[in-house]
Amino acid sequence: MNHEMDYEKIEQKTKRKQRIVKTLTYTLLVFWGVVVLFPFFWMVLTSIKSYGEYNSEYIPKFYASSPTMSNYIEAFTAVPLAEYFLNTLIFTVVTTAVMLVVITLAAFAFARLEFKGKNAAFVLFLSMMMIPNELVIITNFVTITDLDMRNTFAGLILPSVMSVFYLYLLKETFQQIPDNLYQAAKVDGTSDFKYLCRVMVPMAKPTLVTITILKVIECWNSYVWPRLITDDEAYYLVSNGIQEIRENGFGRENIPAMMAAVVVITLPLIVLFLVFRNKIMEGVSRGGTKG
Repeated sequence: MNHEMDYEKIEQKTKRKQRIVKTLTYTLLVFWGVVVLFPFFWMVLTSIKSYGEYNSEYIPKFYASSPTMSNYIEAFTAVPLAEYFLNTLIFTVVTTAVMLVVITLAAFAFARLEFKGKNAAFVLFLSMMMIPNELVIITNFVTITDLDMRNTFAGLILPSVMSVFYLYLLKETFQQIPDNLYQAAKVDGTSDFKYLCRVMVPMAKPTLVTITILKVIECWNSYVWPRLITDDEAYYLVSNGIQEIRENGFGRENIPAMMAAVVVITLPLIVLFLVFRNKIMEGVSRGGTKG
């Protein structure tokens, strides 16, 4: 009888500890969620406040007395924001498509083909990840300038069509595909390119989707390189257009209109991430696990 009572007490203590740990965990998660989401909330809130209401607030309010959408209309009329969107879309789609072709072929070569110096070449590629981006940008700037490709889409796109990290991620995924499939395909007379397209690419779809989404986000957020290589408004991207909006569009004091433009620029990425977040996590976890 005493043993049963002791067991019940231990079980109650265990459940109590589990409830405390669970409560603390969720409390910390909620707190961290509020911290992370608050800037987005404040951005959207500011964007629906009128210019007069925003400037009359000596103490910021957590609500809009008279919500308005006029700031969003002004975001597309005061500056050529639609043109910036089109430029960014072209830059993102072309860069991502070319990069996928390049890294898919390279990852297949490193994962399945045998050639002299393969390991040394791959180690050399990985070592490039240790080089600061600032040094690469300087080299790319000199090269693109010498080729007279400044203020062109080619100059924007070419330095971004290769990524060592994405190459490594895809190579690891390709190496998880059993070798006997490749050997059977070669026995049947299947070419390497056909085997890549019909077997390896479909099996690596989660990783490819992840790489595509991450590259789209990377291109959409590009700032330093486009700002460095373009000084013509006709080639501005949305990220670079923010500075143009601040200086020549709404003025330095019209914060609500600026926030409306930032909301419009940020919204596509938020939607993209929310829709494909499971694919991103699946692809990253699959690419980082061997066997």
